[in-house]
Amino acid sequence: MIEVIDQAGLETQLKTNPHVLVLFYSSWCPFCRSFLPAFNRYAEDPNNQATYIKVRIDEDENPLWETFGLEAVPSVLLFENGVVSRRLDCKLGRGLTEMQFNKWIDSS
Repeated sequence: MIEVIDQAGLETQLKTNPHVLVLFYSSWCPFCRSFLPAFNRYAEDPNNQATYIKVRIDEDENPLWETFGLEAVPSVLLFENGVVSRRLDCKLGRGLTEMQFNKWIDSS
């Protein structure tokens, strides 16, 4: 699991790795805190072919909100060769569940 703190760090990882799952989250978000353990479990699976990255975006002014069209967190984006190929966005006021993530992963 890689933790990135800014857009430059994320861009470096996207250039280095062909398949990247990125979790955008905020430390103040209760839905993010609930979802993080599920994301971490997937990231620790040695059979994964993707690189797992967490990006904390606590500040509303963080340009990553706009760059990736994020309206709420947690949100998971799959990048293939540096381009977003799929995304799983949370529902406002509901977050993401491990079951939703499982289904999303299995459908790829």
